[in-house]
Amino acid sequence: MATLLHLDSSGQHENSVSRKLTAHYVDLWRKSNPEGRVIYRDLVKSDIGFLTNEHIVAFNSPRESLNASQQKLIEFPDVLMQELQDADVILFGAPMYNFSVPAVLKAWIDMIVRAGLTYSFAGGTPQGLLKNKRAVVVTTSGGDYSQAPMQQYDFVEPWFRTILGFIGITDVTVFRSFGTNPEVIATSSKLAEQAIEREFAILAS
Repeated sequence: MATLLHLDSSGQHENSVSRKLTAHYVDLWRKSNPEGRVIYRDLVKSDIGFLTNEHIVAFNSPRESLNASQQKLIEFPDVLMQELQDADVILFGAPMYNFSVPAVLKAWIDMIVRAGLTYSFAGGTPQGLLKNKRAVVVTTSGGDYSQAPMQQYDFVEPWFRTILGFIGITDVTVFRSFGTNPEVIATSSKLAEQAIEREFAILAS
């Protein structure tokens, strides 16, 4: 069964452009995969928390050596990990906050980039362990960071490609929308929707 993991990270809700665009992607994905499964997680509401020393110790200890407190601590990260491992496609809604991704999205990444599960240093070089998965990033911003001179301030797409590549996901598609006034937002969002629709048309052909 094809599985899509849909992650939203915008602090806005009904006014969020990234949430509207990821929802559009999911609608098209469902039509293309009528027997598929969608796992949805709103990272803003998931209370992931930030990586602590206690997490690091537990993540890097043999499972059988963990005490009850450590086992409880990694229960939720293990749920996040299972959702990721079950997915064939990971859809990220990632608005640009201060030139990078929202903190809740970085917190999610810190919980799933784990030695032996998503990457390995066997042989002395890093090896991503998540093979045969695709990632789709829907990123939104106030300005257009796709071209120079503003492109130098974009730490969203480069970061995604780096961290996803590190864990083995190299098939990454990025859709962008930008604007601060309603007219520009509407035009840019429509172009992003059309780009998403073209992807599904290509996949169906």
